[in-house]
Amino acid sequence: MFLSDLPLGQRAIVLQTPDSLPVKLFEMGCMPGEEIELVFAAPFQDPMCFRVQGTLISMRRDLAKLIPITSPDAR
Repeated sequence: MFLSDLPLGQRAIVLQTPDSLPVKLFEMGCMPGEEIELVFAAPFQDPMCFRVQGTLISMRRDLAKLIPITSPDAR
């Protein structure tokens, strides 16, 4: 499953991040092992707003399709 598939209000754990991920997202906490939650998605699901380490970050759906996730219970 990928971050772009996360249902609204659900949480997941980031498995890995692609090298092409902007450095700004790393700085805001979007790193492997971190819990992430989909807080809001604009019409047509683009862009998407996530909560990571208490920070809200927004990213395009195309970028979210590159980030694999797993269930928080899978830790």
